[in-house]
Amino acid sequence: MAALDQGQLAQLRATLEARLAALNGLNDVAESPPAGGRDLPVSEVETSPADKATVRLLNDLALEAAGHNAAQMQVLRQALVKFEDGSYGLCEECGNDIGYSRLQARPEARPCIA
Repeated sequence: MAALDQGQLAQLRATLEARLAALNGLNDVAESPPAGGRDLPVSEVETSPADKATVRLLNDLALEAAGHNAAQMQVLRQALVKFEDGSYGLCEECGNDIGYSRLQARPEARPCIA
């Protein structure tokens, strides 16, 4: 399999950077204060046990999403570091080149499909 050319590398790097920027944007939105400038305490909006359960569920989902986003950002950063050390596009398991079509689908891919 042929190594990636400079145009392919540039396109893949841009894709990784765009995905990282998008995840950073999601974090900024999640951390920004609500419209109106203040965060209502849960006790002001809870009126029933069902409301409490809904608030807990939404908080759990937000924490899970934040954890997933943080993990995905770490994977994207690791892929970008590989550009710097020259190992981007190499399979971590066998050392062979990862196919361009695989990297187009998953630019953060670490193993090849062999």
